[in-house]
Amino acid sequence: MAKLRTFLTVLLLSVLASTTLTTTASAGTASAGTTPAGTTPAGTTPAGTTPAGTAPAESAPSSGWNNWSCRPSTAHPEPVVLVHGMGANHWDNFLTLAPTLRANGYCVYSQTYGKTLLGGLVGGLAPMADSAAELSTFVDRVRAATGASKVDIVGHSEGTTVPAYYMKHLGGAAKVDDFVGFGSNFKGTTLNGLATLAEALKLQGLLTGVGCGACTDYLPGSAFLAELNDGPVAVPGPTYTSIVTRYDTVVTPYTSGLLAPAPNVTNIVLQDKCGLDFAGHLGLAIDPNVAQLVLNRLDPEGSKPFRCRLFTTLGI
Repeated sequence: MAKLRTFLTVLLLSVLASTTLTTTASAGTASAGTTPAGTTPAGTTPAGTTPAGTAPAESAPSSGWNNWSCRPSTAHPEPVVLVHGMGANHWDNFLTLAPTLRANGYCVYSQTYGKTLLGGLVGGLAPMADSAAELSTFVDRVRAATGASKVDIVGHSEGTTVPAYYMKHLGGAAKVDDFVGFGSNFKGTTLNGLATLAEALKLQGLLTGVGCGACTDYLPGSAFLAELNDGPVAVPGPTYTSIVTRYDTVVTPYTSGLLAPAPNVTNIVLQDKCGLDFAGHLGLAIDPNVAQLVLNRLDPEGSKPFRCRLFTTLGI
């Protein structure tokens, strides 16, 4: 029973930390044009609405976050869809990265997917196949609003697994140009052995019962992971970039985020690019080195020299 309590406590702390860390560390971004969670950024419209009096395409903005009048520029023709991790939401996971992308001229969109008993503040808990279907609908909405034939997808943690399933099994490969993931997970996680314990104690049904079907999906050997890994995860069409950190204690082993070699696949171990980066799994969301890599992978022709910066989130 003590081991059971430990396992459930780790899951709860993971949910709480994903919200607390990104919100606290990114508080300064409010001065860069963001607003508190639960509100709508200035100049944007809430998800699910169509702006009244939308500006003609020729005068529409060419950057913004959930601004449904945004029209991609020639320099960045694909809008960027951000996909958050388990226990996070579309806002707190990208308080740093979304404004960065917006400032670099991208139309950026995000939604909270996988909502269950805990509502919209804590997403990514529903079975991942269901979340992939949600992502499919959202991508189509972004394409229709912007007039773009394809999108780019940037995801964190579960936000890499769900898009991978979408591109492989739900026709998303034809609608995605570039995919960039960090804290990636394609093979499940042992949570440093605790997930293996959950399987041994037959807790899968309990996790699903409390509204975390995605937790069950992430257990090694799950039916979801078997389907995702039946053949290469990366399929022809999109380019895939997967960024992982050796200090990840959530996705264990961290190599679960590495894709099989292919012409359209690039794997990046963060410490191979920057030995001064000690970010853990959650810290990747606010890591300036990761932001640089994301920008360069989305626009290889316009990429800038990578500058390694000392960064740590004390193992988180």
